[in-house]
Amino acid sequence: MTVSLYVSVPVCGLRKPYARELLESERVPPPSTVYGFLLSLVGEEDRRRYIGTRLKICLLSTPEVSRILRTVWRIKDKNLPQGVGKNRTPDYQEILTGLEFAVWVQKGELAGRIAEAFASGHKSVRRFGGLSFGESKDLVDEIVFCPDWNAANEGKWLVSDPEGKYALPVWADHVASAGTRWRAFSLVSDTLAHPLKNDLRWIEIAP
Repeated sequence: MTVSLYVSVPVCGLRKPYARELLESERVPPPSTVYGFLLSLVGEEDRRRYIGTRLKICLLSTPEVSRILRTVWRIKDKNLPQGVGKNRTPDYQEILTGLEFAVWVQKGELAGRIAEAFASGHKSVRRFGGLSFGESKDLVDEIVFCPDWNAANEGKWLVSDPEGKYALPVWADHVASAGTRWRAFSLVSDTLAHPLKNDLRWIEIAP
């Protein structure tokens, strides 16, 4: 069956891949980040296992954007350990607070594992550390499985749009960035009605 989740993240940094001096954050959850979060939710380590999964993402709040100064690890001297000497520097980073979004996962293996995880009280899940969204330090506060969405309420849906202003990764290549797959999106306000199977707002996760 198709499953849906309500997700609340108090603080997170959705770093733009090419941000350097100022570690900018995306304003909306990238599909690749949502997919990685779902893999962590079910305790799956192989990110290629569910290639072809289709998601729909709806922003339920407009998170606040803040800028902080933090210590960042960089590799400037390979002879020094990480975070020591030249391999540590202060940088400004953007963070989001009050992120709330909904995600639908179309019927398939990943949707089945998500349903199984909640049915078993997460006893079927083996995961390292806490459940994060974005960076490992950014913990998820609340998840609601298949909530009773009020079709009268609206959210901002992530919709593929060649002329959209949000260029987001659908598949992230963490080794060679040339393998990252990008798509352009717009945010479109609409009701939270259950998406149909052939709805054009489905996003396929694939390299």
